[in-house]
Amino acid sequence: MRPSRTYSSTTRLLFAAALLLIAPAALRATCGGGGGGGVGGFTDPVEPGMERVYHVPWKVIANGETAPTGKLVLYWFPTSPDEARASSLVTSRRLSVWSGECVGMGLVTANNADLRARFKAVEGAPSAVLAADDGSEIVRVEAAGGKLETDAVEKAVSAALDAREDSLKAALDEGKRKEKSGDADGAAALYTQVLGERCLFPSLGKKAAKALKAMGRPVPEETSSLWEGPEPDLSAAMNARMTAVMEAGLAAEELGKIGEAQQAYERARDMDPGDWVPLRFLGELHRHHTGDWGKATAIFESLLARPADPLTRAVAMHGLGKMTIHAGDFAAGLALFERSLKEFPLALTYRNLAVYWASERQPQKAYGYVEKALELAPDDPYNLIFAATQYVVLGRPAEAEAMAKKNEAMLSASYNLAAIHAQLGHREKALELLRRHFFVYEQFDAVRRMEMQEARDDVVFARYHQDEAFVALTGLADGKGGAMRRRGINPGGAMRGRSH
Repeated sequence: MRPSRTYSSTTRLLFAAALLLIAPAALRATCGGGGGGGVGGFTDPVEPGMERVYHVPWKVIANGETAPTGKLVLYWFPTSPDEARASSLVTSRRLSVWSGECVGMGLVTANNADLRARFKAVEGAPSAVLAADDGSEIVRVEAAGGKLETDAVEKAVSAALDAREDSLKAALDEGKRKEKSGDADGAAALYTQVLGERCLFPSLGKKAAKALKAMGRPVPEETSSLWEGPEPDLSAAMNARMTAVMEAGLAAEELGKIGEAQQAYERARDMDPGDWVPLRFLGELHRHHTGDWGKATAIFESLLARPADPLTRAVAMHGLGKMTIHAGDFAAGLALFERSLKEFPLALTYRNLAVYWASERQPQKAYGYVEKALELAPDDPYNLIFAATQYVVLGRPAEAEAMAKKNEAMLSASYNLAAIHAQLGHREKALELLRRHFFVYEQFDAVRRMEMQEARDDVVFARYHQDEAFVALTGLADGKGGAMRRRGINPGGAMRGRSH
């Protein structure tokens, strides 16, 4: 497969390997395509025994790339992709939560000499640096015994945040003293300073905004309006409990035990209402597995109205985009996809952009998005099967057939495997795999209705749309593809994504 961008072989290898650490690779479930939803919006390959739920949304900062935004930025300097892949810094509940509270997370690749020189990263030894948004270093964490420990990084960041919070509390107290002594300008300056840190410390920001208003110097609502809900409990005991319950839910979901997974995610949500990660998993579970899009929409919208890490926001925007497109509002859905990618690059979003442009009869543009998904996870079987659904129209039928045969046993890829065989004219195999998708993999009629309608609209099955067996097989179709057909657009297109 020809990449859509050109890198030197060394840079491309490093970039792809690093991205495997921080970008969602293979989804372990499917809906309307070969893997595409649930499990919180992504899973990521980690070393055996490592936690997988609280994935830290590290932004890869290769040479020339911009740093993540945030009042503070944590820079991680691994020595190599292999060292980074095996690091426990890939998953951490505390780092994940802080990334949703204005602490940017940046993974600096080996070829970014400028950043490594600026923060004095020693070659051959991993390190981490917490810096202010002006680039000044706040605290440094060096490796111990050649290994950078997550616990040491968490403690350093926590201590820096505590010190910053104490300083702002002192500023509030000093502001009150100045106000009482008649120094209104001095008090206002201190309150404004505290307000500027409202993203890191919303409760202090609220107090500063209230004090300014009482002085007759109110700040705009969009500046003073902050999240007033509970904050996550990051105590060691709660971290252990939340991680255990969420990991159990993920394991159940991957085994197809959707009810058990839902119960686990709901239990985690109730254990710590300030933690947004259980909500992300619940939203994806309803969007993808149960077909309760009312609940999914409500959850995703609530996530976008509160603090949440970039990955969570990206998953919520993608989910809303998929449901919006299914409802027939293509422009709004595509806009949500683009917003999702700006928040955090998901292979899932790239695949569904490919689905859309394939449905617009633009296979080359569609395959460009496939290549972007492959850049994030070049060896992932779901990405490779998804890519193969486009091979026939691109004149590569032998490769498509080989991919389908190699992965025939993958239950969660049944729809895309059927799409490949349908394009190759293998009627019986295509229908067999569709039947497996609808009635073995999928468990809820609400999902089957949407999936069957997508198959009826999907151009890859066009030769069977009037076939008696195909019509019977898709008999639960919900009929909501009509708006798309009236516009001459087919929502499935020449390839399927991890959809619905």
